[in-house]
Formats: sequence, C-alpha cells, structure tokens
Amino acid sequence: MTVTEIENLLEQTLLHDEAMQYGLYEYELEELLDELKSSLAADRDDFIFTVTENSGDVAMVLIEKSGKVYINEQASERLQALWPMAYKSNIQKLIPVFAQQLHEGELPINGVKMIKQP
Repeated sequence: MTVTEIENLLEQTLLHDEAMQYGLYEYELEELLDELKSSLAADRDDFIFTVTENSGDVAMVLIEKSGKVYINEQASERLQALWPMAYKSNIQKLIPVFAQQLHEGELPINGVKMIKQP
C-alpha cells in the first residue's frame, strides 16, 4: 500500500469508526504487550498506544499506567475519552506520521504523559 492509501485507511478507522480486526491485533500486537508495558513504566507515561495496518486491515492497542489493556475499538474509544477535546485534532496530526512509519515497516508506538489541569 502507498502512504496515501494507509493514511486513508487509518482515517476511516480512527476518525470514522470503521471496524478493526482482532486477528490482526493477535498477529502483530499481542506479542508486544510486555514490551509496551515495560516502555510505559520506564518512561513513566500515563498511557501508551500503537496502531498497525496489514492488507487493508487495522488494529490498535492502548495500555494505561494501571496495566489495563484496550484492544481495537475499545482502544480508540478509550483514547477519545482520554483526549476529549483533542482526539480528532491529535489523530489528524498523527495519521500522516503513522502512515509513513507503517509504510516503512515500523510500528508507531506513542507514550503519552498527561498534563494535569490546576
């Protein structure tokens, strides 16, 4: 797939709620859970997430500091809840970067620290 095709696919999935594939999560992301949890702890992030694409399918995982794991649509929904005012704009900024990384065979792994409001 081209970068543009991956961008369009991610946009449809992350912004327009198209279905994600559990089998793709199992195939590409499930084995990374321990590594993602270690990175989350080492970097002292509030949560970490990644998304992948393969043959037109998309999968996603999000892990919170508590260790709770969200998969696919639940991960997207949780990210929307964590970024209630910024989800759409953040995802729109991230999609081109994600698409480029995926096109190059890399997973876009994102650790996030939340700024506490006074």
